[in-house]
Amino acid sequence: MGNHLLHLLGFLLLFLTAPLVASAQATNSSSNRNITLGSSIVASVNSLAWQSPSGDFAFGFHQIEGQKLYLLAIWFDKIPNKTLVWYANGDKLAPEGSKLELKTDGELILENPDGKVLWRPSLIRDIGVSYASLLDTGNFILASSDSSLVWQSFDHPCDTILPTQIIDTKKSLSSRTAENNFSRGHFELRLIPDGNLVLNTFALPTGNAYEAYFWSHTVDTKYPNVTGNRLIFNESGYLYIIMTSSRIVNITSGNIVPARNYYYRVILEYDGVLTQYAHPRVPKNGKWEGSWFTVWSKPDDICSAIQGQFGLGTCGFNSYCMLNSNGRPNCKCLPGFNFSDPSNEFKGCERDPIQRCNLDDTNPEDLYDMYPLDNIFWPNSANYEVMESLNQDQCRNSCLYDCNCVVAVEKSGTCHKKKMPVSNGRREEVDGKGFVKVLISSIPSGDFPYSPSERGNGKKDKSAFSILGSVLLGTSAFFNFAFLAFTAEDHDVLVHQASPRQI
Repeated sequence: MGNHLLHLLGFLLLFLTAPLVASAQATNSSSNRNITLGSSIVASVNSLAWQSPSGDFAFGFHQIEGQKLYLLAIWFDKIPNKTLVWYANGDKLAPEGSKLELKTDGELILENPDGKVLWRPSLIRDIGVSYASLLDTGNFILASSDSSLVWQSFDHPCDTILPTQIIDTKKSLSSRTAENNFSRGHFELRLIPDGNLVLNTFALPTGNAYEAYFWSHTVDTKYPNVTGNRLIFNESGYLYIIMTSSRIVNITSGNIVPARNYYYRVILEYDGVLTQYAHPRVPKNGKWEGSWFTVWSKPDDICSAIQGQFGLGTCGFNSYCMLNSNGRPNCKCLPGFNFSDPSNEFKGCERDPIQRCNLDDTNPEDLYDMYPLDNIFWPNSANYEVMESLNQDQCRNSCLYDCNCVVAVEKSGTCHKKKMPVSNGRREEVDGKGFVKVLISSIPSGDFPYSPSERGNGKKDKSAFSILGSVLLGTSAFFNFAFLAFTAEDHDVLVHQASPRQI
């Protein structure tokens, strides 16, 4: 009880002093390593970086693995893996030889070797810049001669927030596309005007937000129309919301180890999971033991959390999502499909050739088979036909002979037929079975889980090729079961329960 009260007092103290933080950071610049007008750095393998006074952070060019392309970024500089916390040009990487310069007129600009502008900050105040500085908080600032802030990276977060950083209703976090692809992904963290902290997918490039898959249930009922709420990540490692009514809602769960011994960061991962990590500040006995470890994450099951009918879902179209042993999503393509981008399993799947409706005199069973997937369903992918009182064989055959059908799902005697693309596929421990229509030639011999006599309505297959391709029985340990136990937590955060689903 005592520790809880101390935490609340600490939250309240930061709330009262938050408006002074930015000003104090700039005012105390005498202890910073100020970057003077005319300074520059060039993108190369051994390029210099601008460091914070403590050396905890560095600002400079991060080389993309295996490429002569660079990201202008801020990273933790004292730990071995140099983890990135902010980047300027994720959608427009800088080629080798590009230059970042703080010009003599105060303009900060990134140009490629041909002089083309790749990035420049949008200044929030129409006053001259006298110097730049990377603070010990990881915040890169531009300041005037009287140390007033002109621009700061904390006002333009990417996928990560750091202790002392504040997110209001005008800011958001966006995931990157993949672990080593820093273009904008399709997951987003927002503090919306009613006081809820939400995670949602959104459309690219328009930015249209889809239904949230997590929210904090922190509506400020006393001031429902006032947008003064803020998300604060304090120096002790706690993430919380301060409501307009001064109510404090803790978002953090798990054990928070002393911040003096650990670095903290909260990141919206490229798989859509919001995660807080901690990392030892110094090696033990001269050796680094372990790396970043998870303090907490939300939602607990990203595969099941996304309930909306629109958008890519967790794994993209024509795929399904399963949790791995670490509770993170593992994306699988439908049988007969391949990843659209082999380097990024979250961008969905496609198949070649495309399913044909004009088969001339060929019977569908000569070209296609229905591949069963136990307990894999697409509950939020729209059905174009729903037929009652059909068993699994009848449902499977109905899809096989329907040129529009790609996936059929039988549950409780009802057959649900779906067209391409299907979305939000996932595993559910309920009675029923899914069937995917696949070209017989696209499945390796012996990979069909049942014999020709068990396919369709029991007709003899007229194609010798399909008989040879289907004769071998295969038993497959195709699925790994990964479950996360939902535990009641002593804070106000709840995962939203879905509306009635579509099978």
